[in-house]
Amino acid sequence: MSDPPASGLSAETLRALARRKLRPSLGVEDLGRAVPPVGGDIALGRQRGEWAVVAGARPAAVLAPIVKRQEGLSVLLTLRALHLRAHSGQVAFPGGQIDPGETPLQAALREASEEIGLNERFIEPLGWLDPYLTGTGFRVAPLVALVEPSFTLTINDREVDEVFETPFAFLMDPANHRLEEREWQGRRRKFYAMPHEGRYIWGATAGILRNLYEKLFS
Repeated sequence: MSDPPASGLSAETLRALARRKLRPSLGVEDLGRAVPPVGGDIALGRQRGEWAVVAGARPAAVLAPIVKRQEGLSVLLTLRALHLRAHSGQVAFPGGQIDPGETPLQAALREASEEIGLNERFIEPLGWLDPYLTGTGFRVAPLVALVEPSFTLTINDREVDEVFETPFAFLMDPANHRLEEREWQGRRRKFYAMPHEGRYIWGATAGILRNLYEKLFS
């Protein structure tokens, strides 16, 4: 049996892969363009002929932070506060809606600072995944970044209950990508899930991670 594709991957190798395979830039205007439903969590539950671009999807950006730990790369994730109206108690990347006049880069860095106190001086942007359409009406710009491990976080408890890290090698192993199904708004919906040590990583977060695997390793 071969090792998972990201097993033992160094930050230097990840940086080189990202430069070759990720988008170097992404603007707000790119979020308004139709893209194939590759990884959109709403699309997985639809037949190919039913797909239609969701008009009026709101622009958002997230930071997918990969921490350069000595023991191996890990992905920094948040557990959203239970009192939030949307996606409460779910595992997520730091991120949110793009404000008027902001670029996706500015929004991703701002949200990371506001939600968990991650200062941009520790963040090295590597590139962008394709826009990701969520079932809740957002078209998300995912920024992949390396993070120096010397950061100190200040969690905004109005938005986040907890911050934790999950091994990058685990998340990039397709053997850990479960395709699950449940009923949502009166129809069956399929989505990716990557449970790890009691954390249920699913939906848009798992879909973005799956897209990262497909871009880098498939």
